[in-house]
Amino acid sequence: MRQSIVSGVVAVLMVLSGGASPIQAQETRPNIVLIVADDLGCFELGCYGQTRIKTPQIDQLAARGMKFTHFYAGSAVCAPSRCALLTGQHMGHATVRNNRQYRPGEEGQFPLRAEDVTLARLLKSQGYVTAGLGKWGLGNWDTTGSPLKHGFDYFFGYNCQRHAHSHYPPYVYRNGQRVELPGNDGKTGRHYTQDLFEAEALAFLERNKDRPFFLYLPFIVPHVAIQVPEDSLQEYHGKLGDDPPHTGGKGYLPHPAPRAGYAAMVTRMDRSVGRIIAKLQELGLEKKTLVLFTSDNGPTHNVGGADSTFFQSAGPLRGWKGSLYEGGIRVPFIAYWPGVIPAGTVCHHRFYFPDILPTICDLAGIEVRHPIDGLSFWPTLSGRGKQKQHEFLYWEFPGYGGQQAIIVGDWKAVRQNLVRGTIKTELYHLGQDEGEKRDVAAQYPEVVARLEKLMQEQHRASPDFPLPTIDKLQK
Repeated sequence: MRQSIVSGVVAVLMVLSGGASPIQAQETRPNIVLIVADDLGCFELGCYGQTRIKTPQIDQLAARGMKFTHFYAGSAVCAPSRCALLTGQHMGHATVRNNRQYRPGEEGQFPLRAEDVTLARLLKSQGYVTAGLGKWGLGNWDTTGSPLKHGFDYFFGYNCQRHAHSHYPPYVYRNGQRVELPGNDGKTGRHYTQDLFEAEALAFLERNKDRPFFLYLPFIVPHVAIQVPEDSLQEYHGKLGDDPPHTGGKGYLPHPAPRAGYAAMVTRMDRSVGRIIAKLQELGLEKKTLVLFTSDNGPTHNVGGADSTFFQSAGPLRGWKGSLYEGGIRVPFIAYWPGVIPAGTVCHHRFYFPDILPTICDLAGIEVRHPIDGLSFWPTLSGRGKQKQHEFLYWEFPGYGGQQAIIVGDWKAVRQNLVRGTIKTELYHLGQDEGEKRDVAAQYPEVVARLEKLMQEQHRASPDFPLPTIDKLQK
């Protein structure tokens, strides 16, 4: 009986994805490595202008691949952004629209629905072996949102975001089974999870070098708490000027040198990226593999010892994590595939997380037949064909008071306080005011009206994530 159910699910996915056989997939499709940092700002990488934090491996990826200057996350915080990435749906249509604990007192966030079609499920239906290593945050193991129910053959790491506030947890999970980490107490220990994810990634590549694979690496660095092994900390200790101790608070641990610790976390993650690329080279897979590197949202506000002001983590942009201004949703994005993506190229077009699913499906020969909001930027990566441009990019976010934003060309509309406030639309021209300092809504009422109409059309009310002031406009 179970076998017939599994076969039925695969058959449905084959229809959704165009019906190519797993044999064809294994013979012709490229490997995919998708690396997602946690709370990493664009401007915390050397290739985007950072001068205090060393990221030589990621900088090399950009130099040998394509760097995007106007790429956007799916949302301003973790879980909804990853939902957009994996499903290709923007926040007006997605299932998960905010970070929210699903059952009080238990691990796990609000889950994906059983019927949500993820990138992993589509690739798995075409013969890819799939793995997720890092942080999930889209539903605990016993819910419809488990990664094992959404196309992942293997998962290792944290399911719950709150559990992931420590880089030295007493345990992690392997395929839903708790794995104890002896010596770890949440504050320090023998097992640094970034190193564990790196080791698991290298082993996965070795095991699957002869079959097409999708390796999803949602790292938790540099999300606070600030914790890093001593050998990495010493590279920065005493070298970042006045570095007063962080005393803790708001649920985060203290650190004696938080700026040095934060920089060291980013550089250690950079080292992991370099080792993954080196492994692909060693296995002869580098020219058969698309590597994508990004972050789930903008840099964190100054909590837990993180100092986004000192590192100028958002550069000239307004806002940090939790905000739909540019600083909260503009993220680094680098694409690397030797022999396919021209080295040293820069893309200034605007794309965002919902575009990742159709892009990967496009290059893998998978026709997406269910509704999504993204479009493929494969023509941009490959230099082949005409690149379709977005009519608009849309976000909504019930957190931090309730927000909504849309970009059309260089125009951007932003709304705040949508949970309890009155509707007020701000308007910015990003071509002339990238820092969103001048609200020009009063000067361009016709532009405001056009963008407001689009925002209302793209919002589908969710009983699980209400935005009362705009929900009532649909009744």
